[in-house]
Amino acid sequence: MESEMTCNVSEMWSSKMPEGLDIEVTQHPLTMKSVVNLIIAMERLKGSTSESHRGTEFRDENLLSIMLESIVEEQTVFERNSAAHQYKKGLVREHSVTDSENRHLVHVPDSMELHAVRLQGGSEGTNKVCLNMASYAQLRPTTDALPVALSIKGTNFYLSCRKEGEKPTLHLEAVENGSGLSSISQNSDMVRFLFYKQDSGLNNSTLASVPYSDWFISTAEEDNRPVEMCQDESERHRVFHMLPK
Repeated sequence: MESEMTCNVSEMWSSKMPEGLDIEVTQHPLTMKSVVNLIIAMERLKGSTSESHRGTEFRDENLLSIMLESIVEEQTVFERNSAAHQYKKGLVREHSVTDSENRHLVHVPDSMELHAVRLQGGSEGTNKVCLNMASYAQLRPTTDALPVALSIKGTNFYLSCRKEGEKPTLHLEAVENGSGLSSISQNSDMVRFLFYKQDSGLNNSTLASVPYSDWFISTAEEDNRPVEMCQDESERHRVFHMLPK
């Protein structure tokens, strides 16, 4: 059966193949890629009969050129969307923070609130806070602002923004050893700890919530009032002076 098949194929193509070429069918298993390449090569060779390739005019490089033009490449596509929407933690630096009224942030004792307070000289014994700011990188950034996570130096308290009722609100949350913050998925609940730091001058920045990008960390007009989230149209102060230490 094998010899008959080889004979029939050879006879079928003998009148169409250029002089000096022959075709051979083997019993080696073929992949779909090999089959497609073979079919394309046959079609190219059939079309070449109209050209004036005769005898020694049809050289090895002619056949090689035809076969190279007919190669079908196999490609494997990897889904990278999950990686593209990951925030990766980078450098952590300590910052002193004041608002645009030169008021410091103070952690109110026995509470989970920060207040903006105008401190006088000799106020080192207060609960004035410095913030550790961790920067984050993203494979496909959606803004030129820098994603950051903010924690109170010397504690495990992190600032977060989540919805309570109808509007986003600012919170202090305890996170043991920064667990779950080394890599944050854009679709996870942990994204509440991220803020977009947008610089507006020398060490002057706004801090917008990543999941609620039109809401900003802000301070009130009055002294000793809680630090809260607000929107653009609010009369609250949204610009902070953040000086790395």
